[in-house]
Amino acid sequence: MKKILNHISGIFVHQLMNVTKPGNKKVILYNTAILLVFTMAIFSGCSKFLTEDLKGEFSTDTYYKNDKQALQAINGAYNALSFTNPDNALWVFGAVASDDAVKGGNAGDQAEITYIDEFTTNATNGITNNYWIFVYEGIARANNVIANVPAVPMDEVLKTRIIGEAKFIRAYSYFNLVNIFGKVPLKLLPQLTPETIHVPLSEVSAIYQQIEKDLTDAAAVLPVSYTAGDVGRVTRGAALAMLGKVSLYQQNWSGAIGYFQQVEALGIYNLLPNYADNFKLAFENSSESIFEIQQLTGQNPGLGNAMNQWFAPSVEGGYYFNAATQSLVSAFEKASTGEVDPRVDASVGRDGQPWLNGDIFSASWSPTGFLTKKHQQPLSEVSSSLKGDGDLNYVYLRYADLLLMKAEAFNENGNADSARANLNKVRQRARASFNGTPPATLLPDITTLDKNQLATAIQKERRTELAQEFHRYFDLMRWGKSVAEAALGTNFNYDTKRYMPLPQKEIDANQAINP
Repeated sequence: MKKILNHISGIFVHQLMNVTKPGNKKVILYNTAILLVFTMAIFSGCSKFLTEDLKGEFSTDTYYKNDKQALQAINGAYNALSFTNPDNALWVFGAVASDDAVKGGNAGDQAEITYIDEFTTNATNGITNNYWIFVYEGIARANNVIANVPAVPMDEVLKTRIIGEAKFIRAYSYFNLVNIFGKVPLKLLPQLTPETIHVPLSEVSAIYQQIEKDLTDAAAVLPVSYTAGDVGRVTRGAALAMLGKVSLYQQNWSGAIGYFQQVEALGIYNLLPNYADNFKLAFENSSESIFEIQQLTGQNPGLGNAMNQWFAPSVEGGYYFNAATQSLVSAFEKASTGEVDPRVDASVGRDGQPWLNGDIFSASWSPTGFLTKKHQQPLSEVSSSLKGDGDLNYVYLRYADLLLMKAEAFNENGNADSARANLNKVRQRARASFNGTPPATLLPDITTLDKNQLATAIQKERRTELAQEFHRYFDLMRWGKSVAEAALGTNFNYDTKRYMPLPQKEIDANQAINP
């Protein structure tokens, strides 16, 4: 009985609403889902649980009756992507597991993150288990929308859009799962029967096939852009860009190029003049942003970004996790006269350099001497007493990332000129972000046409351009054994450590999985 309760607790997640931010056009497209509490039912016995009526909750029989409820349901699916919930540990897998960061924080705090960082984790790790539950909750909400909204009497255009949004969210969720765990259960229906609850592991190729199908469906129906209160919802450009990324991860270079070119043909994305603006509140949902996860401070229940506290120094009420490494800082280029790539100080706090509040960063604030600067806000925006309730969105996919992926695909496809042109667009923007006149030897254009040299240059550029944006580990994995093992050192064996262990709790609960 308890195994079934673990799976069905995510079904009743429908009582949601929109929240608008006063004095700002930014609108959160979701609110916190209200989950059914099973504790008293468990202690009083299964028979009582099965015979008593639910109180204060919607079921699928009484919900999905109008357009308002359909919107509430999709907003709940968006909420399941947010960094309000500390179980959203994408930063642990994308940054800490890579060579860009270590756990940070107090030595004994969140020790299970250290096991992930050192590739000694096992199936009982609480971080991987909680992240697994977190992502499948989002998938469950998306599945409920996809299954139930088609029957809702409402405007057909809005209905089609909502289903497209849900398919994107499901694809995004499975993309993260397949790249962290490899084979996972491919659950595509509401979990209402033993057959939909106990689902076997699917091959990686099958998961990618479903991701591509969902994204293709989404791209066909989603709008190019939104107005007013709907800004921040998934767009056609986001679906096409994800299709390009998915193609790139499968080394389908021509397919990736085609999708990226479709994104550019929309004519709405460009690089911001100043690199650092991508990580400031005033520039959220900008022309460089293709897909970002919305967050909102000062709400009850909370909708803020907890990373604002997880990554901040203790002098600001933070926990100083995800501490950047010397290896990352050293990857940023310097001019022959000593000037450094301006992206380093937009990305990482360094000793003696300006910090977010006009303070000077101290190496004593971090066990490595560095902290990530992205995903944090100055105290003028979020006070230390509310540090865990940040207002800053997480930008998952932006135009600079697309240009570098396109450069990589062109290079692998034998078009060095186009690869170089896309790579240099990113470098030129970084150079233009220098405060003052940049020296001629700072971030010069890449001129080589050699495929291997270009590949190395693109890989290095991705590390610095996207520093601490949670892509590094996944890049290393897709670049293969030699690149990954060279970056991650002797503790890492690509053949045995590429994927995180499947959580033991899922193995125990899901009767269709063979350990």
